[in-house]
Amino acid sequence: MATASPASDFAPVAASAAAPTARVRDPRLDFYRGIAMFIILIAHIPNDPWAKWIPARFGFSDATEIFVFCSGMASAIAFGGAFMRKGWLLGTARVAFRIWQVYWAHICLFFFVAMSMAALDNAGLFEKSYVSSLNLQHFFNDPLPQMVGIFTLTYVPNYFDILPMYLVVLAMMPLFMALSRVGFWAVAATSVAIWLVAQTGILALPAEPWSDRQWFFNPFGWQLLFFTGFAFMRGWIPAPPVSKSLIWAAALFLILSAPFGSWKVFLWVQSAAPGLAEEIRDIWPLTKEFRGKTEFGLFRYLHFLSLAYLGWVIAGEHGHRLIASGHSASARAWQVMLTLITKVGQQSLAVFVFSMAAARLIGVVLDQTGRDFASVFIANMIGFAMIIGVAYLAAWFKSQPWKSKK
Repeated sequence: MATASPASDFAPVAASAAAPTARVRDPRLDFYRGIAMFIILIAHIPNDPWAKWIPARFGFSDATEIFVFCSGMASAIAFGGAFMRKGWLLGTARVAFRIWQVYWAHICLFFFVAMSMAALDNAGLFEKSYVSSLNLQHFFNDPLPQMVGIFTLTYVPNYFDILPMYLVVLAMMPLFMALSRVGFWAVAATSVAIWLVAQTGILALPAEPWSDRQWFFNPFGWQLLFFTGFAFMRGWIPAPPVSKSLIWAAALFLILSAPFGSWKVFLWVQSAAPGLAEEIRDIWPLTKEFRGKTEFGLFRYLHFLSLAYLGWVIAGEHGHRLIASGHSASARAWQVMLTLITKVGQQSLAVFVFSMAAARLIGVVLDQTGRDFASVFIANMIGFAMIIGVAYLAAWFKSQPWKSKK
């Protein structure tokens, strides 16, 4: 494992051997993060039949793990480099600015969705209550304490729980960058220790004032995955070798763990081998503590690492297998698709916030049209087109074309 020199970790200019690597953006990062954005959209469209086929239906981990891991890698580029080039204080300021952006993205997302659901209910055109469908009736019935809770993150409705988790994990970055001066072992030991304590529930954060419900995503558990991605991109952890043994081990873990991590796969096993299914059902409670999503259970970690390793191998060195060669129609089509997915991955925050809002409205449309094959296909395709459009629009704004001299 490579560790940076303590003497140079926080120098105004990057002197660490890991720093140049961290500043080079890996195309695989944006591609897989883009894939996660499309899956997240599908997962959040209410009663979307396509959601029956997302990765979460076949194992322990899902698109959330892809998003968090890739965010850790992206943070190593965007923020880790700032620590190396400008020192700890300015690096911390850079992280604080990002926290500020994500915080207001969370607040705006909540109020836009809450307003949209309230407008639908207020119109009186629908039989169901869309406010109640998101469990937001407490907010509208007693807004004064809930308003304080929203802004202090002590009221975190289930649908709005990913960004608060991301905020807390980002806030931990200055600590880990300081620990990296001691050595990577200090970073790893601290991250694992925090994760272990989180498994006990001691570090759970309150999600609503009227009950004992906790944040659905405990940031003190999920930070392990975030900083694993961070460490890989910083060069603190070397890239794993391409090994047939590791490939088989990862593939077998994904296959053999599927019945324990997915009811969908379990039902298939039950139809094919009822006796085996009963044995799996007996063991299921024993795996509960290791597959929990709130504290980020061990099996979720191992499942994602296995999936990520196979994805890394399939993409090839520097992601060369993701790039089509030749001039055939299929090669051009793949290149267009790759470009679009990558663009979505590059603008993940804007795309995520938009998709969470759009998903609810797409669900409203499907409630009216029905969920037949054609309606679902058109709705999802429109959703995909919209998040692609948002990605390009966000990139255009970030380029600040009004500053051009031409």
